Amino acid sequence: MRVLDLERARRAHAWDLPPKSAIQLQEELRSRVISTPLADESIQYVAGIDVGFPRRKEIARAAIVVMQYPSMELVDQGLAEAPVTMPYIPGLLSFREIPVILTALEEVTLMPDLLITDSQGIAHPRRFGLACHLGVLLDMPAIGCAKSILVGEHVPLPEERDSATNLADDGEIIGSVVRTRDGVKPVYVSIGHHVDLASAVRIILNCGGGYRLPEPTRWAHRLASQKS
Repeated sequence: MRVLDLERARRAHAWDLPPKSAIQLQEELRSRVISTPLADESIQYVAGIDVGFPRRKEIARAAIVVMQYPSMELVDQGLAEAPVTMPYIPGLLSFREIPVILTALEEVTLMPDLLITDSQGIAHPRRFGLACHLGVLLDMPAIGCAKSILVGEHVPLPEERDSATNLADDGEIIGSVVRTRDGVKPVYVSIGHHVDLASAVRIILNCGGGYRLPEPTRWAHRLASQKS
C-alpha cells in the first residue's frame, strides 16, 4: 500500500505567501513535473478530490473519495474543514486549497494510486496548477480534470462521447478537451504529475459513470458542497 508523507508536503513551503512569491514558487516547482505513460495495471485505487465552501467562504471543506479502478466501487472517503489562509486569486488556487486537502487525506485509510483533482494540471498560465502542485509534493500520479478553461483555446468538439481535441496555448499543447457524455459540455484534462496526456484522457474516460464528471470527482464534489 502507498504511504504518503503528508506532513512533509504540508511543511514543504509556506501557504500564505504574497502573490508575487507564490508565482515565483510555481515557476520554480514546475520543472519537477514528470510526464510519463501510466498503465491501467498500475492503478488499483483512484481518488477524486474537490474543495467546496458550503457554509462560509472563509471555511474550506475538502473531500477525498477513493474508488476501485476501473469498477468505480466506492471503498473509502475523507472529509476535512479548515479556515483558508489565502484569498481567491486566479492561478493560485493550490495555495488556498492544498492545506485542507492534505488534512482530508489524513482521514483516508486506503491510500490511492492516482489523484484526480477538480482543477487544472499544466493547463495553467505557468503550467503548474493544483494537480501539479499536489502531485509534486506527494510524488504521486495526478490528473487535473476541470470544468472550465483557465487558459488555452481549442477547435470545436464533436458532440459524441469519447470525442477529444487538443487544448493549446501559444502553440503548446497543454491539455485535452474531452466529451464524457453525448451532447454535454466537455471537461478539460491535463497532466498533473507522473502521467502523460494520452494516459490521462484514457483514465478519465474509464472513470465515467454516465455523467459529465468522472465518478471520483463527481462524488467528491457532492461531499464537498453539501450543506449538512
